[in-house]
Amino acid sequence: MATHITDHSVLNNGVKMPWLGLGVWKAKDGNETLAVRSAIEAGYRSIDTAAIYGNEAGVGEGIRQAGIDRDQLFITTKLWNADQGYESTLKAFDESMKKLGIDTLDLYLIHWPVKGKYVDTWRALEKLYRDGYVRAIGVSNFHSHHLEDLRQHSEIIPVVNQVEYHPLLTQKELHAYCKEHHIQLEAWSPLMQGNLDHPLLVELGQKYGKSPAQIVLRWDLENQVVTIPKSITPERIRQNADVFDFSLSAEDVEKITALNDNKRFGPDPDDFDF
Repeated sequence: MATHITDHSVLNNGVKMPWLGLGVWKAKDGNETLAVRSAIEAGYRSIDTAAIYGNEAGVGEGIRQAGIDRDQLFITTKLWNADQGYESTLKAFDESMKKLGIDTLDLYLIHWPVKGKYVDTWRALEKLYRDGYVRAIGVSNFHSHHLEDLRQHSEIIPVVNQVEYHPLLTQKELHAYCKEHHIQLEAWSPLMQGNLDHPLLVELGQKYGKSPAQIVLRWDLENQVVTIPKSITPERIRQNADVFDFSLSAEDVEKITALNDNKRFGPDPDDFDF
């Protein structure tokens, strides 16, 4: 059970990944630099970005401004759809590394399962992993059938599957598949893009003396799901990290899980316009 911000999940290749990280989707124009620096100062050690976010350079600057040893941080970025394919993936990776200003990446993800391309793309990620440029490789927005296809045509199993996951979209079957194959589930949009006014979350917030956002983030941790709430506000970043001094009862975890309505705030990977 996670009881400190530096607590971590051990991925299937032995690499340690913090349970809590900072997401920087849509953070630009210097906001991402401030957010990253503020998060690291608040104790975060995991930062998640992506090529399509257009802020890898700003994230790298935030890392440098924070002034802590690189080996204390866990940095994730993602390959965008237009760059999928073997050779183009290797080129895109080099571009991301230049923008981030780092020599080794902790986790590289395929952002979406582009049909007809993600298997060749995965081969490129395997090469980057074997060559030591990446400590771990994984995927994002993959359904079970995408993961099974990849498993049948690859040598390395993804360490992580980062997907939309929150009380209204619990993805039980996918979570079970990932557990069976030792793939760590990671939640993007864990706070439902701010839709936190459900009466149960408000009630539980009052019960535990926490905000609805903190209740949801603790629920992620209780379910052994890595979570990366996005914020550019230093105070909110600190609040999102204040989830290690309490735990939810098993009954309350189940109550939150029962809110599932298969509600997506983002696209379904099977219907995404690639």
